[in-house]
Amino acid sequence: MNIDHNTINRIAHLARLEVNESEKEALLEDMNNILSFMDKLNELDTTGVEPLIYLTDEVNVYRDDVVKQEITVADALRNAPTQDGKYFKVAKVIR
Repeated sequence: MNIDHNTINRIAHLARLEVNESEKEALLEDMNNILSFMDKLNELDTTGVEPLIYLTDEVNVYRDDVVKQEITVADALRNAPTQDGKYFKVAKVIR
């Protein structure tokens, strides 16, 4: 598969990019190089090779959740521009 100027124009339109003529030539060359590299990879014999889904064999390595009270409500509200002693007060944004 080769990419032509029409394909470059369509990709630029879909990506909402303005591309000048010199950039189009560079993109055309780069994209065709990428496609030729991908064709080279398709020449490899991959029979018997399992698809790689994950890069590691680890399964769900999570730390345990530990509930801590790191900051008090009073400390959290101390620097708030407006608050009512329990909550931050903010301007209404929904009409």
